[in-house]
Amino acid sequence: MQRYFTDRTKKDIGDDIQAAGDDLHHILKVMRMKAGDPMIWVTADGEEALCTLASHEQDQAVCKVKEWVTVNKELPLHVAIACGLPKGDKLELIIQKGTELGAARFIPFNAARSVVKLDDKKAKKKTERWQKISKEAAEQSYRNQIPAVHDPVSLKTLADMAESYDRKIAAYEEAAKQGEKSTFARILEDLSPGQSLFIATGPEGGFTPEEIEFLKSRGFADAGFGPRILRTETAPLYALSAVSYHFELMR
Repeated sequence: MQRYFTDRTKKDIGDDIQAAGDDLHHILKVMRMKAGDPMIWVTADGEEALCTLASHEQDQAVCKVKEWVTVNKELPLHVAIACGLPKGDKLELIIQKGTELGAARFIPFNAARSVVKLDDKKAKKKTERWQKISKEAAEQSYRNQIPAVHDPVSLKTLADMAESYDRKIAAYEEAAKQGEKSTFARILEDLSPGQSLFIATGPEGGFTPEEIEFLKSRGFADAGFGPRILRTETAPLYALSAVSYHFELMR
């Protein structure tokens, strides 16, 4: 069943939800829904309402709430993914698949080895597109929340944003090359459902030694993700899959 997100919370919703903009276009033009057709609306606080299309006009549709049917599909752990800006559309792939895998937040950052450099104007446009990708992936994967996508930040700002997280990891290929494979597993063992994990991965070429030393000074653990060297678009997805396996499939 098709899902849509509203920025209203459950307590602010009475008997109906109004659709407009892109959601209205999708309901009427893409899905070609008619009066009485069902859909799910997800509120800003993660609640799900089974609704039917009651009526529509050119600029608005009214969806009648039939019942609340909330099933929590979020990861038990709040996971932020910080990615060194990669080339091409790799970050779009990370956001789309990372949303499917349960990430709560995406933070692109300007790394020393990032080839891509975005000015403020370009960054704003990119962020708007990335947030749309996150929303569409959340709808497709039956999420209860749309992950937030931030404007690109500096490494220092990234470290500041990570301060409130319970544990912090920086994926480091030199650790993988040296056979280190226990840090990530140990951190997952130490965490409990309801806690938070901040995972930083580098761009093509990875982190520089100076960047890793800075992150370690700010409370990050450097960790390898297995014995193989992963591409910049693979590392975040590997980490999220490991979190899902540990906290969802093993419990």
